[in-house]
Amino acid sequence: MGHFAFGWQGMEPAPAASLSAAAAATNGADAAYCVHPATYAPAALATVPPAVAEAAARREQEAEKAAVYLIWRLVNCSEDVQAGDYAAAAAKLADARMMLATSVSTGTGIGRIASHFAAALTQRLFPASPHSCFALDASPERAGELYRQFYDAAPYLKFAHFTANQAILEAFDGCDRVHVVDLAIMQGVQWPALIQALSIRPGGPPSVRITGVGSAPAADEVGLRLAELARAVNVPFSFQRVPDDSLDTLQPWMFQVLPGEAVAVNSICQLHRLLVDPDAASTSLPSPIDVVLGWIAAMRPRVFTVVEQEADHNKSRLAPRFSNAMFYYGSVLDSMEASMSFSRGGAIGNGSGADAYLQREIFNIVCCEGSARTERHEPLAYWCARLWRTGLAHVPLGPTAANQAAKLVRVYSGDGFRVQEIGGCLSLAWHGRPLFTASVWSAMPAADGAGTSESEQHGDKHKLKMGIGESSGGRLPGAAGAQ
Repeated sequence: MGHFAFGWQGMEPAPAASLSAAAAATNGADAAYCVHPATYAPAALATVPPAVAEAAARREQEAEKAAVYLIWRLVNCSEDVQAGDYAAAAAKLADARMMLATSVSTGTGIGRIASHFAAALTQRLFPASPHSCFALDASPERAGELYRQFYDAAPYLKFAHFTANQAILEAFDGCDRVHVVDLAIMQGVQWPALIQALSIRPGGPPSVRITGVGSAPAADEVGLRLAELARAVNVPFSFQRVPDDSLDTLQPWMFQVLPGEAVAVNSICQLHRLLVDPDAASTSLPSPIDVVLGWIAAMRPRVFTVVEQEADHNKSRLAPRFSNAMFYYGSVLDSMEASMSFSRGGAIGNGSGADAYLQREIFNIVCCEGSARTERHEPLAYWCARLWRTGLAHVPLGPTAANQAAKLVRVYSGDGFRVQEIGGCLSLAWHGRPLFTASVWSAMPAADGAGTSESEQHGDKHKLKMGIGESSGGRLPGAAGAQ
């Protein structure tokens, strides 16, 4: 099956030129405007007086020390909150907020991430009302606006959508009727590229159905826009919406899968919301994640695409998840700042909408407990153990998928981002730290051509475990460790 072009129409960003066309244009421009280097004499660099250089170095060292001390105070504050020593926590938080106001810039770098976590600790210690979680504008319109700004700010969701679409496209090869179940349709920005790719498939496009989990009227409007696109490219298409009250209350019959349809289930950063506290997961009742994975497996999908944050925030105790979250979101914000600077030719914008999108996640991790805490990110190793336990078979993503995803990332971002292949899964990493990981699974038996034999699965599972073990320092959960 072919691969996606990097530019697409409809609700995606403006089309980008192909790599070959861009290279040809660049070479032509160089030939037309090439000036011999000898015509320019090197400019003499101004000499910085030693006293000025020493003063600048001292200021840099002092700023670095202040930033390290600030992070230390915030981590200590979270430990005091966990211990119930709210007076000590309030004193440390006041210290940190004073530093943010006087000595540490909040525009970029450590100050930027520290300001988000200081605000979250402030809300945790001094809530607007007793036992309340941080009250943000939860309207679908606001959520959709922030989602789109986060999508535009950096390649995280582009990587997720591209990798998932490529796996779905390959799984649908040779199928005449295909059905995509999207567990969170959002603004539908993932699907124009898939519809366009299917429209140019050799032998003609299949009949396409998309079922989106979402709320009215936003999801219905997405369906209308997708139908218009499909009509324009001559793809037989239908759309239906399933209410998004709670994924664990849904049943397979709600998706109206028809006999003979090839089914793909797509989850982009949704499954972690179904996790519970590790202590609560040991009860006799099935956890929400087990319920949902159970009905997904019952639908017998040819392909099940899963993208999740590569983080460890599902901790019962506040202090470890606070520390983990601070370092994870520090990398996310750092990479997002670099990506926005790249897309704007070096100009750094404040990215307020994308920041607000991440701030919601940070506040949920820090301020909320129990069922109110839904941002329960876990690393790939736990997801693999959980999905294997459900009976799903892993479908490896090979070097070709990694190369294609890497090219896409280079189109939309500068240096620092890398696509890493880990045991047949793909991770988008920033300076070597994985931020988002995509994996592909199937419930189809080998006889149907979409799965693998038992011996092949055993070998693939061993390879995947080895890959995950190397990337996580050898720490692998058992099947019972992932709840």
